[in-house]
Amino acid sequence: MLTVGIDSGNQNTKAVLLMDGKIIGRAKVLTGFNPDEAAVKAYELVLSEAGVNSRELAAVAATGAGRNMVEFAENKVNETSSAARGIRHVNSSINTVIDMGSEGCRAIRLRPDGKISNYEVNDKCASGGGTFIESMARVLQIPLAEMGAYSIRHTKEVPMNAQCVVFAESEVVSLIHQKETVENIVYGIHIGITNRIASLVRRVGIIENIALIGGPGHNIGLVQCLEAELKKNIIIPECPEHISAIGAALYAEEHVL
Repeated sequence: MLTVGIDSGNQNTKAVLLMDGKIIGRAKVLTGFNPDEAAVKAYELVLSEAGVNSRELAAVAATGAGRNMVEFAENKVNETSSAARGIRHVNSSINTVIDMGSEGCRAIRLRPDGKISNYEVNDKCASGGGTFIESMARVLQIPLAEMGAYSIRHTKEVPMNAQCVVFAESEVVSLIHQKETVENIVYGIHIGITNRIASLVRRVGIIENIALIGGPGHNIGLVQCLEAELKKNIIIPECPEHISAIGAALYAEEHVL
């Protein structure tokens, strides 16, 4: 059986193609101003690269902030459920999921059977999301992909108190004027984000086997800060930004059966 999961995020739209539960295709495009149009592009791209015709599909499901705008998806699933399904599919040992998107973050506690036990969400501002890191990279004039490498080269911790992106940008500019190193500033940025994420995780309970999903999972500096703060190893699955799309594809498969 072939199913597609679409994760319509605020910044990127991801698509995953499953064949009987096995991942055979992945795609990612910018969401832009039209989530449905971006979903169509991701959908067509993942089918094209896998050499699959849309008539072969059994079902399509959408998740993410823009899921209700993805008109061609027969099924819609919320972000918490898709994240839980997706992570347990790729790693059955995971007990807690940190799902970090561009605009917000959620911590999800799973029961032994994979069902959701509890979850906490921070979506009031971007201070716990990937957009915050992207904005800071822009102010520092360094590539987003290099933020993690800069962070691990720090020599001291520089407190970053601002949570609002605008105030944080001003704080970074002030530190630059004080001739603080970029490495120390980036580390301070990551520590600030880590503290906000860790508070969510503590609310659902810190236990072994914690996974970080979403694009920031590629940020080694952030991962190291989380591990130090939580005093636990953080598991990063392959292609962490596609986990929720996997969960949506699994949801589509379950509802066909």
